[in-house]
Amino acid sequence: MSVPRPRSRTRSCLAAAAIGGLVLSWGGTALASQQGPTTVEPAGAAFSAELVGSAVFTAGDVTITCGVSVTDPGDGNNLVPEAPDNHNPDGAVGGPINAPTFTDCTTDVVLVNATVTVNDPVWQMTMQNGSPSVATMVVPAAGIVVNTTGLATCTATVSPDAEAPIEGVWSNGDPASTLAFDTSTAVVVEGGFGCPNVDTAGFSATYSVTNADDPASPITVTG
Repeated sequence: MSVPRPRSRTRSCLAAAAIGGLVLSWGGTALASQQGPTTVEPAGAAFSAELVGSAVFTAGDVTITCGVSVTDPGDGNNLVPEAPDNHNPDGAVGGPINAPTFTDCTTDVVLVNATVTVNDPVWQMTMQNGSPSVATMVVPAAGIVVNTTGLATCTATVSPDAEAPIEGVWSNGDPASTLAFDTSTAVVVEGGFGCPNVDTAGFSATYSVTNADDPASPITVTG
């Protein structure tokens, strides 16, 4: 699917909903400061990640809330690497994931509706052991587009010219681990009246990560 390029370089919070994207690859400020050994277990396990509560995107006075976001295994994605590749003595462990979907999205602006489109079906995800452990989702360049309709018609794109790494805090659990995001990224919006004018958009969400093969055996990140 092609992504419309903005005619106006106004940056918008509405594109923030595109971040979810959620959703992971090498890189990011936290990873840069805590390289070290990482082991993800169980080796070879398939995993799912499902939103707990709501994903909230903010910029300026505009908020977009999505009630459903999930990524499930399939097509060889969402897999912990097989041993010995599930251990990296020098850094993060990761691989491809199916891009999370974002549905049931609303805005806090009267008579303005929002939809989130994921243009790239496969993203990358890595986990890095540390204090805290960090998981990073990388949204491909222009990989997510948010459209609003109603009193404000805007097309917002997350990082149209470069990949956008999104870092979250990983917490081991039993039987479900958690991945919590509270971050921001650059966004660009095409539109006129009613479209926010900001440089970055915030994103917060928490995902429950479970072992799709054996729900009683949690996905864990250790050294």
